[in-house]
Amino acid sequence: MPVNIRGKHFLKLLDYSPAEIRYLLDLAKNFKDMKRAGTPHKYLEGKNIVLLFEKTSTRTRCSFEVAGYDLGMGVTYLDPGSSQMGKKESIADTARVLGRMYDGIEYRGFSQDLVEELAKYAGVPVWNGLTDQFHPTQMLADLLTMEEKFGYLKGLKFTYMGDARNNMGNSLMIACAKMGIHFTACAPKELFPAPELVEKAKAIAAENHCTVTLTEDVNAGTKDADVIYTDIWVSMGEPDEVWEERIRLLRPYQVNAAAMANAKRSAIFMHCLPSFHDTRTTIGAEIAEKFGVPEMEVTDEVFESPQSVVFDEAENRMHTIKAVIYATLC
Repeated sequence: MPVNIRGKHFLKLLDYSPAEIRYLLDLAKNFKDMKRAGTPHKYLEGKNIVLLFEKTSTRTRCSFEVAGYDLGMGVTYLDPGSSQMGKKESIADTARVLGRMYDGIEYRGFSQDLVEELAKYAGVPVWNGLTDQFHPTQMLADLLTMEEKFGYLKGLKFTYMGDARNNMGNSLMIACAKMGIHFTACAPKELFPAPELVEKAKAIAAENHCTVTLTEDVNAGTKDADVIYTDIWVSMGEPDEVWEERIRLLRPYQVNAAAMANAKRSAIFMHCLPSFHDTRTTIGAEIAEKFGVPEMEVTDEVFESPQSVVFDEAENRMHTIKAVIYATLC
C-alpha cells in the first residue's frame, strides 16, 4: 500500500510505522544519489520553513538549512535570543503565528511536551530536531548508515553503551524495535531506560521479530554485536556537577579496543557527535585536567579506526532530514 505522510508531524518514531520509516529511508537514498550526482531537486520552491533552536547544534542546523536550500526553500533560523517563545509569548500563540507564515517548523530544545504543543497548534508539520526524550532525525541517519554498511537492517545486533535513559538511548531502542534490529542497552542499572518505555519497545520488537535486552555486563552486551554505539556522558543543559558521578558510573562502559574486539570482526562504531575522544575541545581538556580522563565515552583509537562510521552518519543527517521535509510537505 502506498505511503503518504503529507502533513504529518515528525516528533518521535513511536508515531511512525515500519513502512513509513522504510519510505523515508528510501527517499533519503534517492536524495543522496541526486546530491552526489549534482542533480538539482528544488521541488519545494516557494515554500518556507523556520528553525527554532533552544539548544545550539552543528549537524542539526546545517542539515536543515542545506536540505531546505537544496529543495529550493526559504529558511529562517531563530536562536534562543531571537524569539519570545515561552517568555513573552506562549507556545500555543507562537505556534499559531509561525504556522501562518511558514510551511513547516523545526524545534530543537529541551521539552518533548513543548514540541508536542507546537504541533498541536501550528497547523503545519512540526519536526523534532531533538528534545530531552527523543531524537528522531538522528535515528533516520543512523538507520540509513547501518543499511549502507551492511546492506540490510533486520536481524542486526545493536549495542548502545552509556546513559541508556537519555534521548539517544530511548530513540535507538524504539528505532531498532521498529526495524527488526536486536537492541541491547549496556549500561549501569541506574541509567537503564524508563520501564514503561522498555515495555513499549519490547511489544514493538515482538511484532518485528527482534529483541530488547538490558544488561550491566559489558562482555555480554558487546558479544558478537554488529554495531556498537555510544553518546557523550553528560548532555547539553545538564549541570557541571553531574560529571563526577557520570564518569564514575560510565567509565566501565567506555567504547575501547577491547569492546570492539568482543563484537564481530565486521562490526562498526557509531556516535551521534560531538564526541569527547581526546582533549582537543575546551570541555575535553577541562575534564581531563579535573578528573584525569583524557578520553571519555570512546577512545581516540576506536573513534579514528576504520570501523568508525561517525562522519557517514553526520552526512546522512542532511539526506534523511531532506526526506522528512519533502515527504511531510509535498
